[in-house]
Amino acid sequence: MAINISANSKLWSFPGGIHPPERKAPANLKNIQRFPLPPAVFIPLRQHVGEPGELCVAQGDYVQKGQPLTIPGVDNGLPIHASTSGTITGILEHPLNHPSGLTGPTICIQPDGKDAWYPRQPIADIDTISQREVLQHLQAMGIAGLGGAGFPTARKVAGARNIDMLIINGVECEPYIVSDDRLMREHADEILAGSLLLQKLTSAKQLVIAIEDNKPEAAAAFMQAISDLQTDTNSANPVVKVVPTRYPSGGEKQLIQVLTGKQVPVRGLPADIGILMQNVATAFAVSRAINHGEPLLERVVTITGEALQQPGTAWALLGTPIEYLLQQSGFKAEEIKAENKQRVIMGGPMMGFTVTNLQIPVIKTTNCILAPSQQELAPAQAEMACIRCGACEIACPASLLPQQLQWLAKAKDYDGLKQHHLGDCIECGICAYVCPSQIPLVQYYRQAKAEIREQAIEHQKSEIARQRFEARQARLEREKEERLAKHEKAAEARKAAQEARKNAAAAGDEQDPVKAALARVKAKKALQESEGGTAKTEQKDAVAAAVARAKAKKAEREASEAPANDKKDAVAAAVARAKAKKAEREASEAPANDKKDAVAAAVARAKAKKAEREQLAKLEAEHKNDIENTQDATNHKGDDNS
Repeated sequence: MAINISANSKLWSFPGGIHPPERKAPANLKNIQRFPLPPAVFIPLRQHVGEPGELCVAQGDYVQKGQPLTIPGVDNGLPIHASTSGTITGILEHPLNHPSGLTGPTICIQPDGKDAWYPRQPIADIDTISQREVLQHLQAMGIAGLGGAGFPTARKVAGARNIDMLIINGVECEPYIVSDDRLMREHADEILAGSLLLQKLTSAKQLVIAIEDNKPEAAAAFMQAISDLQTDTNSANPVVKVVPTRYPSGGEKQLIQVLTGKQVPVRGLPADIGILMQNVATAFAVSRAINHGEPLLERVVTITGEALQQPGTAWALLGTPIEYLLQQSGFKAEEIKAENKQRVIMGGPMMGFTVTNLQIPVIKTTNCILAPSQQELAPAQAEMACIRCGACEIACPASLLPQQLQWLAKAKDYDGLKQHHLGDCIECGICAYVCPSQIPLVQYYRQAKAEIREQAIEHQKSEIARQRFEARQARLEREKEERLAKHEKAAEARKAAQEARKNAAAAGDEQDPVKAALARVKAKKALQESEGGTAKTEQKDAVAAAVARAKAKKAEREASEAPANDKKDAVAAAVARAKAKKAEREASEAPANDKKDAVAAAVARAKAKKAEREQLAKLEAEHKNDIENTQDATNHKGDDNS
């Protein structure tokens, strides 16, 4: 059942929660600043949930502000863009904005000071294009959730179905942080425009803007923006809902419970109960991307702490080293190296982490840089043994058992952690804040979550490998069975053919297809021979006569070279020549259709050839004898002379 929220509707509560000192005033006294361009920007390839894209630039390239630097991969990640114009001086390993302090692939750009824009492509009217095209545009602009998680906005909107309520989260509950507060005060109209665009994309029936009661100026700015808005009389106006100040009321599940009284299911999403939530900074980025064609290149960052001379808020280009922002706010980097070194915290005091390198860059999820003094925020003390006071359990807003989770995390009992719903921990830091034993409980949870993720990744890889192996085995088995079936089918066909031939032979079947085909071939050949037989016979006879003449001439030459007294052989050769000539004349004078004469001519030619061969053989034998006699005579003469 859909819930209709009005400005006067009932508010609910959530378990646990605390009221730490706010300390928001020092950074909230002046408008958002804009510092000069930094000497260099370091843009990490990974700035949000999902795999980083593929590089489409190289070292030495000149890039313009807003130019894509990566292309999303197959997992529909987000691209990153150049936050200013300049030259790429390196693609290197650089410290990441992460509690681990590890390095990662980063693009270093040296600004040229021009801040020259890459061609922008705003959407004039989203009603003229499909929802999918608008979401593709948001993805190309690199829009991600700016409230902390960094989940791609287009994927979050595309995955939402049957949304009844869109909540724009302006509840900035963590101490010190005022980025969203200043943004709402100064840009409420653009945040409202982006919120309405998101409402249209999700087809949400109601739009609610939630703001804590310690931000009256932001609430007033939204009320004025809504009154200036020309809304459709048939649709409900956006509702500004002021909620009590309580940490962590800005958490997604906690704020939904405060506004609607509903609880998000365990391991579920707000979309499962018809609700979608976006941060006010995300709505502002959506408005700039659609109405102005601007990618996500900068964000408002709170720079505060007693170690700074000019705390406040500033528009920080993505990739700006935090050292540069601290220097612009009156912080000296040398102090961090001294004894009792000055801490610098990325994020707020509850959910942030202490940095070890001031060269880490601002990324899409950076909302605060805190440099507290020793008196302002005492460093963490040595961890002591748990006294089982139960304060962590009472304060936990997710109704978990922090003490039990810590024991399971230290024992690496991942199954036990899953059974105790470690995944529902929002890492708000309340348990560590209220612990009298100074136990850093959140650190145990973060480490355990990371190990569970690694374990899940390895399990997924092994499962994929197993499925591929099984699929391959099934394919090989299937191919083997197909081959066997094919061979069996071929054997059966051969056997059937053999049986058919045997049956045909036994029955004297003259209609055997093979025999019939052979008969047709023979009949066709006989017809061709009967039609062209005469011409072929005449041609063969002429060739045979020419061969006979040639052989006769050869025999004549050899006969002329023989001894003169061999008249009998000469006469035989002459007779053979005469017979050959007679046969040739008879063959040429015979009628074309007289087959008997043609046969007789062929027989005569054969006899002539035989007689000629015999004559030639006789002549060769006699000639050989003459040569042998001559050699013998010569040898005898030589003997007499000796």
